Amino acid sequence: MASYGDASQKVDYVFKVVLIGDSAVGKSQILARFARNEFSLDSKATIGVEFQTRTLLIEHKSVKAQIWDTAGQERYRAVTSAYYRGAVGAMLVYDITKRQTFDHIPRWLEELRSHADKNIVIILIGNKSDLENQRAVPTEDAKEFAEKDGLFFLETSALEATNVENAFSTVLTEVFNIVNKKSLAANENQGNGNPASLAGKKILIPGPAQEIPAKSKACCTS
Repeated sequence: MASYGDASQKVDYVFKVVLIGDSAVGKSQILARFARNEFSLDSKATIGVEFQTRTLLIEHKSVKAQIWDTAGQERYRAVTSAYYRGAVGAMLVYDITKRQTFDHIPRWLEELRSHADKNIVIILIGNKSDLENQRAVPTEDAKEFAEKDGLFFLETSALEATNVENAFSTVLTEVFNIVNKKSLAANENQGNGNPASLAGKKILIPGPAQEIPAKSKACCTS
């Protein structure tokens, strides 16, 4: 279970998570709700790329989530390769009231998988669940898509703070568990007198999975 961490404590891991999806689906609002517990009704479109951080406790370890948000408009797509570099989690967001934003999800997923690490943890998010009376995307359609493609799935409301925490916690805890399993496997190999081998298993954070100073693990900070 993830919870707020103490800002003064040392950071054990830094995980980069990217938000992707069409413009105006609420990516920036989801980020603002998670990072600062804020929501703005007159939010302006994101220009280029911005990111926020928040430190959480997962299994008694301090995990710094570095969440990147980019504009969904086509003219900003040139940022893709740098945007995805080092990402260990992704939130694929659509608006439940706009069918077109859901229909574009396969294209976003294809782009994500062509640029990001193959082991990236992905969650599909149907945002604006508070607008149930305007729903254009049935929950079952999204569930079926997520199951077919091996994605996590949740519907959220940044306005009402519904499932936002849950969505980030799901991704970060899954990444944490993957990294920990690799760390344990490496330690077992060393205990057997064999050099630690992670061949064919790309580690999700730069450097070994064992605890190392946070600043040497952080990627893409500005």
